[in-house]
Amino acid sequence: MTKDSGFQDVPPDDKTGMSTDQESAIRMLANSLHRLNEAVVKCVNAGVTVELMRTARYHNESGSWGDQFTPIIRTK
Repeated sequence: MTKDSGFQDVPPDDKTGMSTDQESAIRMLANSLHRLNEAVVKCVNAGVTVELMRTARYHNESGSWGDQFTPIIRTK
């Protein structure tokens, strides 16, 4: 992202210890989050308040989990 967006890129971690599949999944998540953040900025610039609320937590039954979100939208 550009410096004008208010976000800064995080430097990559060269020693992740992750498998190729894990790294690929993380890249997909990062790309999706980037698109989500761009959509949030567009909504806010259009006068809409956006809050992401955790509505669920996914467990894979082997110790890993991830939060799932639903947007709460408010207009002026």
